[in-house]
Amino acid sequence: MKKVITYGTYDLLHQGHINLLKRAKALGDYLIVGVTNDNFDRDRGKLNVRNNVLERVEAVKATGLADQVIIEDYVGQKIDDVQKYDVDIFAIGSDWEGKFDYLSEFCEVVYLPRTEGISSTMLRAESQDTVKVGIIGCGRIAHRFPSEANVVNGVSITAAYDLNFKAGQDFVEKFKDITVYSDLQEFYKNVDAVYVATPHLAHYENIKTSLLAGKHVLCETPMVLKFDQAKELYKLAEEQGVILMEANKTAHCPAFNHLMVMIKSGLIGEVVDIEASLSQLLDKGGREFDPEQAGGAMFEQGSYPLLPILKLMGINYENIELFSRMENGVDVHTKGVIRYPKAVCSFKVGLGVKTEGNLVISGTKGYAYVPAPWWKTDYFELRYEDSNENKKFFYKWDGFGLRYEIQEFISCIYNHRFSSARLRRRESICMAEIMQKFSERTNFFEI
Repeated sequence: MKKVITYGTYDLLHQGHINLLKRAKALGDYLIVGVTNDNFDRDRGKLNVRNNVLERVEAVKATGLADQVIIEDYVGQKIDDVQKYDVDIFAIGSDWEGKFDYLSEFCEVVYLPRTEGISSTMLRAESQDTVKVGIIGCGRIAHRFPSEANVVNGVSITAAYDLNFKAGQDFVEKFKDITVYSDLQEFYKNVDAVYVATPHLAHYENIKTSLLAGKHVLCETPMVLKFDQAKELYKLAEEQGVILMEANKTAHCPAFNHLMVMIKSGLIGEVVDIEASLSQLLDKGGREFDPEQAGGAMFEQGSYPLLPILKLMGINYENIELFSRMENGVDVHTKGVIRYPKAVCSFKVGLGVKTEGNLVISGTKGYAYVPAPWWKTDYFELRYEDSNENKKFFYKWDGFGLRYEIQEFISCIYNHRFSSARLRRRESICMAEIMQKFSERTNFFEI
């Protein structure tokens, strides 16, 4: 049996893709199609947003031309796949002429003619309206947003608003084609979506006002600090027919998502323990140490170590206990212990206490180890009793990492998905519930 393998993004699957698949299929008896993951397409310099990897895989399957569909996750995978699947022919479009000659050491390389006059890039340009995004809150985090949005297809930062108009003016001086507004209603007239980067306690009002104005909202984490507020806002978003998403950059990091898939597929067995930690030593004169502005380690950092726990163990925990070291009304260090029916998980956050900052997920067959700083995952290991079975995985974390959450946000808008699998609404609501328990000092112990 002669095996053929080909690769592509297959974003907005079109007749050109189908023609290429037919030509590849005709070269042999068995066609393997590699669909690239939702990672940064460095050759084009943009992130796809119209169809996520699962949607693209289903589209390729629906053609009936692929005997097997695989996902391409990393640079160098083509060599591994050719050997792994005992491939005879590597086939790719002629626009890549010469780029994959290195594979001729392992198999025959064939460059196939492409269909003239049609491409995913052309279709996106014709069918994809640009989402105009405005920024509310022009502080430190907001300054990272325009450059990150610039590498995402279909998004343009057009407006900025801040209660401190001078802060807004200073912001737009640094970035081209962004207009600062002093009136919020005028701001809303000129945007389709809003990125909320204000202090924590302003999030609820900023989100609600934006949703009622009919705007999609991407809000910095933690989205809100109360369970009822989170439920209310997600319900309101769906009633308004717009997208509300919490901007937790780790949740959208390609490496972190791959890790979650591998753990859920049972590669380390049943998960019985998760330990996640995060800490920073910051200037104690900043907002993060002001109790009037919801300062402290738990509110500032807690949503990140809660993420892998809720993703892997779910939201139906049996009990949570919180232990904090307090200084001047804020926690400079908090440890949480969350009990599940068959697991116990813990997390640590610190603004005035330094900790390792790694992630360890323990299972019945092995464990996953992500070194500090695990929240910007670019490398992790799966470790076993027999160290010869250990596996290492390397990725690239691009820029500030915000581009991944922006990509998913715009994708949700185009595809009318009210909840992202990367951070589901129920998980976001559960985070708000845990934040509320901390603020109400439920099962809380000061150390």
